[in-house]
Parts: sequence; structure tokens; C-alpha cells
Amino acid sequence: MDRPLQSRAPRRRGLRPTLHRRHPAMPMSIKPPGLRQPAAALLPQPAVESGPDSPAGWRSESGSSPTSLKLRGAELPQSMPPHAGSTPSIFDVRRSIFPVLPLITLLLAACDKPQPAGTTPPPAAKAPPALTDWPVTRGGPQLQGRVAAALFPAPAIEWTHDLGAPCVAEAAVAEGAIVVGDVMGNIHCIDLATRKPCWTHETGDTIQAAPAISNGRVFVGSGDESFLALDLKTGDKIWSVQGGEKFSSAASIVTAPGGSAEWVLVNGYDGITRCLLARDGSEVWTYKTDDYINGTPAVIDGRLVAFGGCDKVIHVINLADGKLVNEVVTDAQITNSVATSGTTIYCGNHANQVIATEAEAESLKWIYQPGDFPFFTAPAVDDAHVYIGSRDKSLHAIQRSDGKPAWTFKTGGRVESSPLAFDDAIVFGSSDGRLYAANPADGTELWRLDLGEDLTASPVYARGRLIIGGGKGTLFVIAPSK
Repeated sequence: MDRPLQSRAPRRRGLRPTLHRRHPAMPMSIKPPGLRQPAAALLPQPAVESGPDSPAGWRSESGSSPTSLKLRGAELPQSMPPHAGSTPSIFDVRRSIFPVLPLITLLLAACDKPQPAGTTPPPAAKAPPALTDWPVTRGGPQLQGRVAAALFPAPAIEWTHDLGAPCVAEAAVAEGAIVVGDVMGNIHCIDLATRKPCWTHETGDTIQAAPAISNGRVFVGSGDESFLALDLKTGDKIWSVQGGEKFSSAASIVTAPGGSAEWVLVNGYDGITRCLLARDGSEVWTYKTDDYINGTPAVIDGRLVAFGGCDKVIHVINLADGKLVNEVVTDAQITNSVATSGTTIYCGNHANQVIATEAEAESLKWIYQPGDFPFFTAPAVDDAHVYIGSRDKSLHAIQRSDGKPAWTFKTGGRVESSPLAFDDAIVFGSSDGRLYAANPADGTELWRLDLGEDLTASPVYARGRLIIGGGKGTLFVIAPSK
């Protein structure tokens, strides 16, 4: 049975102080008791110092473009030329020329609607069990981007598959299959063992979201405003739900509180969070926001759902019924997924900030604001750090305890590929066409692999392999070098 949207009175943009919490039971036009001053005026703004692992000029849009494959200090000749970088912005990707623009450029353009003018160490991030598959985005519903395993010391391309169109989203890997979408609206299934295509399902518009795989089904949204459940073996449609706008959010798969039913959580560009029965797509509940949502819903403690949106708000709602629990208003749009560890939420935004906040607390933990470039990727978290990519061409490592900078890693292009946090390495792609691995302790480079294609998609790890799609339509499967 359909249930009414959980909605609120329209926001009065620009009238509320930035980065404050709003009591969920209070009318939106009334200031709750004890309302803080803007957090930017209260929290120290860390300054990143240049060093051997944080080159001078890291805030500059210009930068060097390394051209060699480096494996733990060894310099090897690089046969592939440096990547040319990102491409001009387009909207109608089905009629565009290749290479396609990075996905994040699409999200930025979509969000640019006219707008009126002393801590204790955090609890250890609970690492997931070592994965043989990667069935859902960021490795699980907490969206940590964490892999409880060591990374291989040197990479090699094991095999590739031509998707026929650029890829800007994560793949999913489960039940012996790789499932990934492309910007021409095709969903591909490739057999991981035989390396042969199993099926292709065509939708009406670009696929910007990672698929999710569960119990023999593939759940994925499309730019044609439909969210689909497909049969993993055949690619046939089982059910679909029509939204008011496109779906660029990947789905989270959860078990219903106190029950055995499987639920699918997905956000839409129509500003609605939907909780659907995985069995038939019927609606459990919906929650309405004021603007587009790009990021995937994160699940906290099996009871809360958290995400950010283009309304500049981090929303925390009840998993059981979709009702509002808490909100935090930030300074700018949030165009990717949050990450969570325990009850702490981490995210980047277009105000060049990374924010840490407790799901139900009355104050922020910290703000990291190093420079003049926005953060577009989803964060990854481990016990010590938050890792996030920026358009300043760098990956930033931030101390989880206090939000102070740990290190930055400079690349030759924008970092719009969300990182993976291994036990001994951080892996991420860059628009310079290279896949990088850095030491999580100090940011020193472990290796780099030039793939020759813009890497806006995020890497995944399954069956001992890294898998990532490229901006020219190649799906790369990367294994330990022999």
C-alpha cells in the first residue's frame, strides 16, 4: 500500500544560520533554544602545510602530470601517454561525442539552481569482513569504502572488456558476475570466470548509479526516471518504479527492522528517498526533501538512514518509518554519498568543506576546509582517517579525531573517483587516467597504473581484483603483477 510522503513546510532559503542543527519537532521558521552561531565562526579552519607528500601549490588548478609507473620506489618506463584530462560539459549524453564529461560535472550543473543570497579519539571504524564479492556500492550500507584486506604490492591489467560507451559509476560483483552501467543507458553483465558478456539490458538514458546485487537480482536506477529490478541470470526486468526525475543514486539493501523482508533504499533527483520491498518494488515509505539527491542512503546502527542533498542538508531519518530524526544545514550542495562509522557521518560539499557530525547530536564534530576547490567524491574511512578526493587534483587524508589534515596526495588531474581504504593502502582514480595506491599512514605513493582513460568511476575490489570502468568505455580488471 502506498503511504503519504513525509514532508515539511517549504524552507526559507538564506534565512537560517549556516551549519546548525534544527530540532525536528520544531517549526522551521522558529529558532530552537540554544541555537549555535555558524560553525564556521566557531571551529578552527585547518591549514594544510606543504611537505614532501603534499607538494607546494596543491591548491592550484595547474599541476604536474607524472608519466611513469612507480612501484614502491622503482621507476619503470611508461608506454602510455599522459591522459588529456576532463572534457567539456554536456547534458544529453546519449547524443554527445566521446569522451564523456565526468559524472561529477553533471551533478554540479544539476545542483546549480539559483540561490538567494579539544576532542577525544573516535571509536575504531568497524571494518567489514574480508570481501570476496562487492555486491553494493562502497562495500556495504555504512558506505565506508573499506576493504579488510591487504592490497597487492604491484598491479597489472589482467583483462579488459569493451563496454562501448564511457563508464562513470562503480561496478557491482556478486554470484560470479560483474554488473556495470554506461552513459548510453546500457547495463552490462559479464561473467567473471569466462570474461564473456552474459547479457545487456538497455534503458532509456544514462546510467550514473552503481548497481546493487542481492538474491539473484540487480537493482539499478536510470536517467530515464525509472528504478529497476532485473534478473541477474537473464537481465530481464522483474519490476520497475517510476520517479519524477532521474535516479543517480545507488541503492542500499537492508533487512527490515525486526523482520526478514529485504528492503531497497534509493534516493532520486525528484528529492524523494524511497524504501521499497525488494520482492516486488512496492512502497514501504517515502521521505521528501526540497531538492535533488545524488548520494546513496547510508544506514547507521540498523535503525537510521543518513544522506546529503542539493538542499545543503544532511538528513537523518528513521529506517523503520522514514520519519525525520535530525538535520544539519551545511554551506553548500552535497553531491555524493556520505560515509558513516558508528554514529558519525562524514561528507564533502561544494563549499570546499569536509564535515563530521553525529547523527543525533546538537553540535558538529569538526569542519575541514583547506582551500578553494569543492569535494565531489564519497569519503572512505578507516580507524584513523577520512579520505576524500577534490577538484584540486588531490586526495586528502583527514584525522578522524579532530578534522586536522594528515596528508595530501597530488595527481595530474581532478580526483572525482571515490577512494577505497585497504588495510595498507588507499586506492583511487584520477582524471589524469591513472589508478593510484598511497600509504594510509603518510600518503607516500605505493604504485600507479596508467589506464589511459579518465577515471571518474570508483574502483571496487572483488575476488582479489580491482575493477574500474574508464571514460572511453573500457572495463579494467586489475590483478597482482606476476
